[in-house]
Formats: sequence, C-alpha cells, structure tokens
Amino acid sequence: MSFGLFNAPTPANEPVKEYRPNSPERGSLKNALAEFRAQETDIPMYIGGKEIRTDRKFRVAPPHDHHHTLGYFYEGDAKHVEQAIESCLAAKEAWANLPWEQRASIFLKAADLIAGPYRAILNAATMLGQSKNAYQAEIDSACELIDFLRFNVHYATEIYQQQPNSSPGVWNRLEYRPLEGFVFALTPFNFTAIAGNLPTSAALMGNTVIWKPAYSQVLSAKVIMDVLNEAGLPAGVINLIYVDGPVAGDIIFNHSDFAGIHFTGSTGVFQQIWGTIGANIHKYKSYPRIVGETGGKDFVLVHESASAEEVATGLVRGAFEYQGQKCSAASRAYIPSTLWPAVEAMMKQFLSELKMGGTEDFSNFINAVIDERAFKKITAYIAEAILNDQVQLIAGGNYDSSKGYFIEPTVLKVNDPRYRTMCEEIFGPVLSVYIYEPGEFDSMVEVINSTSPYALTGSIFAKDRYVIEQVSKQLQNAAGNFYINDKPTGAVVGQQPFGGARASGTNDKAGSALNLYRWVSARTIKETFVSPKRYEYPFLEAE
Repeated sequence: MSFGLFNAPTPANEPVKEYRPNSPERGSLKNALAEFRAQETDIPMYIGGKEIRTDRKFRVAPPHDHHHTLGYFYEGDAKHVEQAIESCLAAKEAWANLPWEQRASIFLKAADLIAGPYRAILNAATMLGQSKNAYQAEIDSACELIDFLRFNVHYATEIYQQQPNSSPGVWNRLEYRPLEGFVFALTPFNFTAIAGNLPTSAALMGNTVIWKPAYSQVLSAKVIMDVLNEAGLPAGVINLIYVDGPVAGDIIFNHSDFAGIHFTGSTGVFQQIWGTIGANIHKYKSYPRIVGETGGKDFVLVHESASAEEVATGLVRGAFEYQGQKCSAASRAYIPSTLWPAVEAMMKQFLSELKMGGTEDFSNFINAVIDERAFKKITAYIAEAILNDQVQLIAGGNYDSSKGYFIEPTVLKVNDPRYRTMCEEIFGPVLSVYIYEPGEFDSMVEVINSTSPYALTGSIFAKDRYVIEQVSKQLQNAAGNFYINDKPTGAVVGQQPFGGARASGTNDKAGSALNLYRWVSARTIKETFVSPKRYEYPFLEAE
C-alpha cells in the first residue's frame, strides 16, 4: 500500500570515465581483469532465487584468447524452462502487488551498485567475455545500463501519473497493470546493457520474467544477476536460464500464460518467433506483446558539401568500434567522387594507426569478433569480395583465428550499389562504399531507401541545409534513428531512444516510455458518486 504520490530521483546520464593512464578507474579495472583471469568463474542458472547447476558444463573463453578458460556455465533443459515458468507464476502476485515505488527502489539501487562497487567487475566481465575494449565496455555495461535503470524508473513514474479527466460527479482512473502471465526476455551478446535492460524493464512494470541470454554473454549476465540479488530483487521475479533456444521456445510459446517477448537479435529468429506465436495465438490467455529490435544494414550518405575529415572519422568509428558488432554499425556508405580521394586517404591513415589485439592491452582499438561462427561468416564475405573483379579492397582484408577471432577492419569499394555486401547484414568489421557522381545524388537517396529491407540507423553528412532537410524527409522510413553529421551509432538513453522499423524490429524505442508502455495493460475505472435511481432521461418529458 502506498501512502503518497512519490517523485523518483531525477535521472541524469551517467558520466563516462576515460580510463586514462594512472587514473583510479584504470587501476580498478585492471585489477578486476586480473581477478577474472586468475580464476574459473562458476556460472549457474538462477530459478526461483536458487542457483541451479547441471551435468552439462560449457566452457567460457575470451574471443581474443580462446585457449584461456574464464569459467563454466551450466546448460539446462526442458524441465528447467518449466521450472522457470512455475517460478514466474508463483512470484507474480506478490511482485505485481508490491507498490511501484518499492519495485523502483530495487532498480535504482542496482544502478548505484553498478556505478560504484560493481563498475569495474561488470566492465571486466564484458571486456573478457565479449571482447570489448575499456571504453566500449564503459559506455555499454556501465553507463548505458545505469541509464536504463534510472531513466526507466523516471518514465514509469510519468506513465503512472498520466490520468484521465473526470466530469462532475465522476472520478475516472487508469491503472497500469502488469501483463497477465510471464514475459520472456531473449537477449544478445553484443550489449551488456541490452541484456540487462530487456528483463528489468518488464520487471519494473510488475511483470515476472524468464531471461535467456546469449551463451557468449553469460559471464556479464551472471554479474548482472549478482547486482540484482544484492539490490534485493525478490526470488522468482527474474529467472536466468541457459537453455538451447528451440528447447526454450517450444515450451514457452506453447504455454497459455505466455504474455510477451522482449527480444534483441537476428531478424530471421525474430520472424520465426513471430510466426510461432501467430500459429499458437489460440492457446494464450491474451494476445502476447511482441517487442523486438533486430538487424540493420546501416547507411552513411555523404553529400559533396560535407567535410572529408568528419566523414572519415565518422566511418572509422561508426563501422569499426566493437568490430562492427553493433546493430547500428555503419555498414554501407555512399560517397561523391569529388570527396572520395580525401576520405580514402584519411581513412587509410586512421586505419594504419589502429592497433588490434586483446582487451587487456588498453592501446588496442580493435579486438576480436565474438566466436568462430561469426569469424567464418564474416571472412567468407571478405574472401568472396576479394575474388570479385567488381570489388576493390581499399584496406584490411586479413584475418587470423589461431589465438583469437581477429579480423582487420576491412573497407571494400564496390562498382554495384546492390552488391551483396551493400545489402546483407554482415555484423562485423566490413564497410562497403559506393562512389557516385555528384549529379547522381538524388538517385542515391532512392538506392538507400530500396536496397535493404532494414531500417535501423542511418546518417547524412552535409553542410547544405536544404540537402539535409531533403534527405531527412525522403529517408524518414529508412532509419528509426537518423543522424546528421555524425556516425549512426552511440544512442544515449534519455537522449536518442533507440529502435528501427521494417525488418529491423517493432521500433518500440528502448530507453523511452514507449517501451515501458508495452509491458503494461491498462484498466479504466469509473466511479460514480451519486448513482441515478430512475431510467428516464430529460428528452422523454412531455411537451
């Protein structure tokens, strides 16, 4: 029971630490890295507040040093999925009935724990388990996750405060109930913040959740659960399982209490899930909420009025930070012939200066791709392109998996704007560029709009304001996040709500109230203070 209308603390974006040499944060992070390196972490599942271990142990290794063992996680099976569902349903009533400010306090405490004592631990787990350098880990697993937790509480407060008008003699109210049933959070490897946000955002609104992370993200997932447990999250609210996807899906998507899925991953998997839910729609108590952010083939359109230096910097950062393994990574660029020589020269210079190697060496800008499967997929694109006489290798093109899954930042110049590397999502450090004549600019806008099925992010580099306005309008449906004179990556919670449409997802904008609305089911309550005692209306009276 609440005895007041409470204002949550006003959120502000968590400051990004720089990890300069001899700084306190650099020392703390190096110590945390050394501790993870020196031990083999035990990574259980968490169901109903209990640690669950099985006889199926899977080894966890750094992608940049796959001979080293970081620890082991325990894979579950169908019975563990069923246990997680039972745990969700058992915990649901108490959690849903807990006053919203009590739920909010748990996640605000979790944010402070990550900002303080867990910051180096969570960053180190991300650096080692997912091969992110210190800066990329900091902006992801520390700052963005902290921001998600704090801003979501702020947005939840705004939602609960939105109430209807009432006419004389009537009091109208809106309840924002959690969904009836349980929510399934299926999270990716590439952002620890996303992995933390998908289950916690639904839980904040009173839902209980089954969380299945990518196997390549389980080390940092365990740290997130440690944080939530220390923050006081009740048993059964979020149940963390490591189960093969089809096994989990077969049980979850056939259960009558399945209420929704919060997903980030591939377009193909999401479309398959959507089809399964549609086929099973008659089995559910209610229509499940389907929220997903999927793939991208993110573009950079360059006008001849742009600055070559700004373009080169935006492309190198946008395409190659975190090895291009961001849904928003710059993957295709359209550059005028008048600007290309300068852009090419600067990009080559920048790329020649980048170091590649393990994350523990803070001088490395480029680290490894996530696993062998990704390595083989990405390098197959590169190998095919090098053999194609319509493609010119501008930079990179080399790769080696003997110690880690390393792929050089690779730039391809294509003669056909619809060559496959300009159309298909690669999810790696490969940037394809098409050089057009300045007079063809308008046609390039249409090429961008029609080349790819995706619509996640995109950007325009130009100084001409008329061009910026033109492109913003013509490509309004080609990118859910559109950037002007900037790389198409780096959305900040509370500043640039993130998500795309078309084949890129449902565009429910993580990091905004729009996303939280998806995890509530509103109930309207009308109370009449003095009820009528006769059926007649005045119009029935005689003349």
